Amino acid sequence: MAKITIVEDDLWMREELIDTLQKAGYEAVAITNFRDITQQLATLAPDLVLLDINLPEQSGFEICKSLKAKGIGPILILTSRDKLQDELHGLHLGADDYLTKPCNRDRLLARIQNLLRRFAGQRGLIDGGSFLLDPNTFTLYKGSHSLLLSSNEGKILLALVENRPEIVTKSTLSERLWGTAQYIDENALQVNLTRLRKTLRQIQLEDQIETIRGQGYRLRGEGNHEMDKANL
Repeated sequence: MAKITIVEDDLWMREELIDTLQKAGYEAVAITNFRDITQQLATLAPDLVLLDINLPEQSGFEICKSLKAKGIGPILILTSRDKLQDELHGLHLGADDYLTKPCNRDRLLARIQNLLRRFAGQRGLIDGGSFLLDPNTFTLYKGSHSLLLSSNEGKILLALVENRPEIVTKSTLSERLWGTAQYIDENALQVNLTRLRKTLRQIQLEDQIETIRGQGYRLRGEGNHEMDKANL
């Protein structure tokens, strides 16, 4: 069941949307506290966001931009603002669709179904402890900062995040990078890890990757600070 989060401050409209979505078979969750909406949505990790523009604490345009910067979406803007310039602005900021209120129920559900179909199979953000990672684009998010990793950097970090806090062996990383665990090129693996650490240094995350001598690597966590802290 797809989860759709509604960001709408009008109580009547919010309840009508919840009822419509639930009757259509969706899990509907509404935002009622309009502070730190982006963080709330990052925690909820919905399959789709229905976003109004005229909100009490922050413009929906600003929220849309922030959500896209963190890789959260798809976003369907649903608003009473029907000017073309508003629609173009919303789409330019990254909204995936734009509808004006009042909206025909069947049209809304068709647009929702289309967006969910377009984004089906794309995984949401993965929690790395002190950062979030988009496994589709290998974009890393830490606070207000974002960082696009190279393909090899992303594959290494994704393997570490997915297995956190367990150790990931060198053979597993070789499999991720080159499709085989045979004839491991130790130097090539070290080069890629060094590049990843150098990239992570840009947002003070270079110490997150911990070397476990003779075993492999893992993401540093609260319970493993006493382990080997040597860098490659």
